[in-house]
Amino acid sequence: MRSRLLAALAIVAALAFNAVPAAAQDDLLDRLKAIPGLTVVSETQPSGYRFFVLSYTQPVDHRHPGKGTFQQRLTLLHRAADAPVVLATGGYGLPVNPTASRTEPTRLVDGNQVSVEHRFFRSSRPAPADWDDLTIWQEATDEHRIVGALKTIYSGKWIQTGVSKGGMTSVYHRRFYPGDVDGVVAYVAPNDPVNPQDRAYDRFFARVGTGACRAALENVQREALKRRARMVALLEADAASNGYTFDNTLGSADRSFEMTILDTAWAFWQYSTEADCASVPPATATDQELYAWIDAVASFGFYTDEGLEYYLPYYYQAATQLGWPDLSFGHLRGLTRHRNLYQPNGVLPAELRSRHDPRPMIDVDHWVRTRSERMLFIYGENDPWSAERFTPSRRDSYLYVAPGANHGASIALLPEADRAAATDTLLRWAEASPARRLPEAADLPADNMLPDRRTR
Repeated sequence: MRSRLLAALAIVAALAFNAVPAAAQDDLLDRLKAIPGLTVVSETQPSGYRFFVLSYTQPVDHRHPGKGTFQQRLTLLHRAADAPVVLATGGYGLPVNPTASRTEPTRLVDGNQVSVEHRFFRSSRPAPADWDDLTIWQEATDEHRIVGALKTIYSGKWIQTGVSKGGMTSVYHRRFYPGDVDGVVAYVAPNDPVNPQDRAYDRFFARVGTGACRAALENVQREALKRRARMVALLEADAASNGYTFDNTLGSADRSFEMTILDTAWAFWQYSTEADCASVPPATATDQELYAWIDAVASFGFYTDEGLEYYLPYYYQAATQLGWPDLSFGHLRGLTRHRNLYQPNGVLPAELRSRHDPRPMIDVDHWVRTRSERMLFIYGENDPWSAERFTPSRRDSYLYVAPGANHGASIALLPEADRAAATDTLLRWAEASPARRLPEAADLPADNMLPDRRTR
């Protein structure tokens, strides 16, 4: 009798337990649908979470709302309405078919996550597109409206994060709307306040890794350029078999080849480590061996019309506001042919080439140095994009460098004392206890928000 009673009570308890989440789920969906301009595109329920793909109506130009609107994609990973919210700005587009994943800050605070597709990437592009509307302020204002809309649901603290260009995006949002979030964790975010003064990059390449590795990479670049005619022929054959073209961006296979060679050492250090130096081919390598290694590291398919299409909004932003690395390439003097190639306007279609305005980056740099609060910067010691860094103020803001790390630097890769300090700072800002690391939460993959290929 007692066992039957206990079994009955267990069934009732289970039914009651399941009834509450169901009601909460309906309430969440209703509250999302009630937000003006927000559309729920789809929903899935990974273990322990609810995952929504959303679309939000944004003005094409926030200063002139009458110019029209566009739909900006975002995703929501929901854990609890009272948990911290991590605003993840990747700086690029979301995957075509987004799936649930968690950034490092989301994992550390055990929170919700809102991931935003940057305006002008993928489907988040106005039609017709006025590229003058692609500015750091316009995107920051997109994010400001999203935060305001979702704060009607989420009562916890907000932390913004991003990697590389996404980290830059998080800094710009913080600069223009400092009250939106309670702290920022920006990973490997380049800072280029005065574009012509880019000697920091040359200094980086003069000392990164070992002298032997640096020499080997320089020799690969020189050797490839010395074999230009044969290497370009290999590229043209590769392009023919893969359907690559060059007409809209670089203009020729020769310019595309040279751009890839200029980028080879950068690409190596961005995503490889010093342990990979042993793979660098010697000067005695055959044309095919040299081509294959450079292709694996820097991708000859990237500097083609097809490879660059997705990244054109980035290059436009770099040309107009963000700036770009300006390297001297002294070791290649006499071997290059195309002047002013290694810059954004060198790869943009003619109609998108623009004059650079230095004022936005000077303004942001000054604000971060003097007025910013609760900003945490993570850089990689061997990452080229970490050569020019933001300098945070002393207002509860911090900068850490992961030894030997590349563009995938993270809090987890910091030395133990720095890792503990950075984690404690993030948890304090989020008013969160250390993550409970639920078994079901561990099933979600990590998301460092790096783009599909080598850019910021």
